[in-house]
Amino acid sequence: MSGKRGVLAAYWERQQERWEEVERKRARRLPTWRTRKRRRTLSVFVLLGDLILIAGAALFHRQPETYFVVAWFGGAAIAGLAQYLLRILTGKMSGGFSIRLDEREREWRHRVTFASYQILVALMFVSVVYGLIISGTEDGGARGAMMGCALLVTGTTFSSVILGWTLPDDDPEDFTEFDEGSLA
Repeated sequence: MSGKRGVLAAYWERQQERWEEVERKRARRLPTWRTRKRRRTLSVFVLLGDLILIAGAALFHRQPETYFVVAWFGGAAIAGLAQYLLRILTGKMSGGFSIRLDEREREWRHRVTFASYQILVALMFVSVVYGLIISGTEDGGARGAMMGCALLVTGTTFSSVILGWTLPDDDPEDFTEFDEGSLA
């Protein structure tokens, strides 16, 4: 039993080193974008893409229609790209393990996660109500599934959106440790 724990502990240590290296690389990405204004702009793009995705789900019919295809994939592309960039700019707070965060970051993350969870629950309730309303219509099950998917995707983006909107500008001194670490 002790041997297994040692192997798992060594594995965990290697994983933490790998994550720290990934974080160092991520911290060097988009240095001029690390402002509140840029994060807020990306937050708006994520929400805009989510709304387009929801509109695409509302337009869904089994026969591929241009409006649905453009709205669904366009909204997914806008929201997906903006979400990817926003996760880079919010750093380890949106995607890292809690043990790697300081107290302030951990508290902020817990608050944002709780708020986004409540929003997600409300969106899932909307999805159920929408599914019940359209259940008797043609393709009601597929339309309800598409709306459920759109609302689920929307709900999962809210933690990054809230972080992107509320985080203050990054302190440039926070990134000197990564620059100094890369010189050594």
